[in-house]
Amino acid sequence: MPRLFTALEIPRNVAMSLSLLRGGLPGARWIDVENYHITLRFIGDVDGRTADEIVDRLDRIDRPEFQATLTGIGSFGSKKPHSIWAGVAPSPEMYALQAEIERICQRIGLPPDPRKFMPHVTLARLKNCRLDDVVHYLSGRGNFYTAPFTVGRFVLLSSKESVGGGPYLTEEVFPLREVGYSHAYSADLEPVKGLL
Repeated sequence: MPRLFTALEIPRNVAMSLSLLRGGLPGARWIDVENYHITLRFIGDVDGRTADEIVDRLDRIDRPEFQATLTGIGSFGSKKPHSIWAGVAPSPEMYALQAEIERICQRIGLPPDPRKFMPHVTLARLKNCRLDDVVHYLSGRGNFYTAPFTVGRFVLLSSKESVGGGPYLTEEVFPLREVGYSHAYSADLEPVKGLL
C-alpha cells in the first residue's frame, strides 16, 4: 500500500508565485510545481481495510471552506538545514480541520502525529547545503506572500516510497461546505414587520 497523507492543494496561480522562488541555492533539490501542497496529517503505510476506514471517516467531515494565504519563507533544521518552505498565515478553520483529521486517525488506531502541526509548503530538499548559503537565500526572500485563495476541499494523497517530493497521486477528494449557501436562507422566512 502506498504512503498516505491528507493535504490542501495549492491553486495554479499561487503555485506559479512559489515557482519564482526556485533557484539560487546550491545543493537544493526543488520540488516540482505540480507537487506543492500543505500537509494536514501524515498517515503513512496502512493496509487496505484501514485506508477504506480512513476514507469513510474523512468523507463525513462537514466543515466550511476558508481562505488561506502563504506568507514568509524559512528552513527546517537550524544548524543543518534540510528543507526550505513557504509559510501559511494562521487560520482557525485550517487548524480546526487538521485537528478533526488528527482525532479521526487516532480513533481508528493510528498513533498520534508526533510533530506539532505547522502548515507550510515544502519548496526544496537540501543536501549538503552550507548554512551561510541558506541564510543568504532566505534573507533575500523573507517578504514573500501571496494573495488569499479559497480552500474548497482537502485531498488524500499517496506517494511511492522515495526521498520525498513526489510524484503524488490524488486518491480521494473531500469537498468543504460552500460559505454563504447554507440552509439559513429558507424560502419560508418572512421579513419582520415594521423593519421595512
